[in-house]
Amino acid sequence: MRWFASPRSLRRAGIAGMNWRNAALIAEQNPRRFYPRVDDKLLTKKLAQGAGIAVPELYAQVRTNHDASDMHQILDALDGFVIKPAHGSGGEGIVVVLGRSGTMFRKASSALIDHEGLTHHVSNILSGMYSLGGQPDTAMIEQRVVFDPLFERITHQGVPDIRTVVYRGVPILAMVRLPTRLSDGKANLHQGAVGAGVDMATGALTTGIWHNQPVDVHPDSHNAIAGLQIPSWERLLEIAARCYELTGLGYLGVDVVLDAHRGPLMLELNARPGLSIQLANRVGLRHRVAEVDRAAPVAAPAGARVAFAMQTFGGIVAPEVIRAASQAVDGPA
Repeated sequence: MRWFASPRSLRRAGIAGMNWRNAALIAEQNPRRFYPRVDDKLLTKKLAQGAGIAVPELYAQVRTNHDASDMHQILDALDGFVIKPAHGSGGEGIVVVLGRSGTMFRKASSALIDHEGLTHHVSNILSGMYSLGGQPDTAMIEQRVVFDPLFERITHQGVPDIRTVVYRGVPILAMVRLPTRLSDGKANLHQGAVGAGVDMATGALTTGIWHNQPVDVHPDSHNAIAGLQIPSWERLLEIAARCYELTGLGYLGVDVVLDAHRGPLMLELNARPGLSIQLANRVGLRHRVAEVDRAAPVAAPAGARVAFAMQTFGGIVAPEVIRAASQAVDGPA
């Protein structure tokens, strides 16, 4: 990535590195006693439901290999679903099933898998293959989100999500993660998804990265990324801001998906959000952290913190760019 050429220009742009993030954000802002609130997806879901934050429906928990061998009774009643480890990270171990083909299940990549294959995968989850620290885990079977057609032209099969970084309760950066063929339909940058920056004032997509290189179009559809506008943007930011009270963590990533039927759903939380969001936005994290420390109403309700973020961190996305992108989405393929 060459949009910043030297260590001096990186510092001037406020680009945060791993060491600074770990020391100044994670160590100082995230008490370790609260980590289970985000590392345990079952607990996260329970806390969110208690706070009135919408989440994908949980169909079942699989805790033993005996349960795994019997789960076909649950799966056979579902057209689509997601299987994920309760303590997984980085998108590892997640299987997204879109539908059926006879007795087989069709994954987001269009590959087929049978009951035996799914049982074997769940057994791997239970063994801790995908969990933090390799500890024995629980498999979750939950609702497959039906993605909003808004993103149809700039995604590949899977469900895009919106990652918002929240510092001391204030949303400071956001990006949309767009699945690709390479990422197997998963919204994970490390697996090959595209990251698209988002204007904090309007919810309009700005610039994109793919494998840490700038892109203007989605690699599979070749449709332009910039200008597409996320609906209910202020509501989505308020969901992210409320997760500060939910977790007690001063630095976290909040992942939200737009379901075609239910609207914004909080998917999961991350106590150690990565730094690629800076590349997607061409914006340094350190300057925004400093501005929150200097002037943000961190003790105010979530709505006031969101208003501060939209006013302070919003860029300028030309209205004609937004209109053009909206027309492209509404028009013929």
